[in-house]
Amino acid sequence: MAGRLAGMPVLLLTTRGRTTGRPRTVPLTYFVEGDGIVLVASYGGDDRHPGWYHNLCADPRVEVVQGRSRRALTARTATPEERARLWPTIVATYPGYARYQARTARPIPLVVLE
Repeated sequence: MAGRLAGMPVLLLTTRGRTTGRPRTVPLTYFVEGDGIVLVASYGGDDRHPGWYHNLCADPRVEVVQGRSRRALTARTATPEERARLWPTIVATYPGYARYQARTARPIPLVVLE
């Protein structure tokens, strides 16, 4: 079951492994944007994208568990315009993401689940 981490809601994201095809599940904090969910592919500020991000780029069909709710969604990387609009709210909610961005030269992708 999903819960909370550092005061933020947590969901379980299941992707298909891009090389194995096996289901891979990770707990992630998230933000609600309209009818969609926004994930931050920060990987703690590492210079590499997290594995789950590579997986959903290869196959955007994902499953999400929020509390007792389980749903199939489609993932996409936020456009640069969406990221510019969403990023200030994200770092205001959890300032750690600003520190992660400062650690890496890569723009940390935001992922929209619809």
